[in-house]
Amino acid sequence: MVLDIKLTTYYNMVIEGNAVEGFKLLSAFADAGVNLLGFKAVPTGNNRTQFTLFPDDPTKMDEGAKNAGIGLAGPYSAVIVKSDSDEPGECGKVHEKLANAGIDVKESSGIADIKDSYGIIFYIKHEDGAKAMEALKK
Repeated sequence: MVLDIKLTTYYNMVIEGNAVEGFKLLSAFADAGVNLLGFKAVPTGNNRTQFTLFPDDPTKMDEGAKNAGIGLAGPYSAVIVKSDSDEPGECGKVHEKLANAGIDVKESSGIADIKDSYGIIFYIKHEDGAKAMEALKK
């Protein structure tokens, strides 16, 4: 199992409205030159959606939000893991490495791709970043 590992930050924001408002939000960051490593959009109530955005460059994210008048919650810490294979049980082994290192994973989500690999985002405490990176490199 070969892992590509990146310690990153993420931000949360809640928007009111429909898909058009989500498009406006993502467009504002694209216009600011923000490259997203990942994102998640989850409904939080009637006509409200929470977006979680993982920018490649947090400085651009902060500047883009400021210029567009968008309020951000964060930054928070996460680890993004991408594997070059997708063997049964492999994803569980990655979780096990973090658990054995005492990392409190608040949430994780992943996806497998059609080329037999997968990616996982682990939401962690900021102070656990270096320890998580060390555990996953073993």
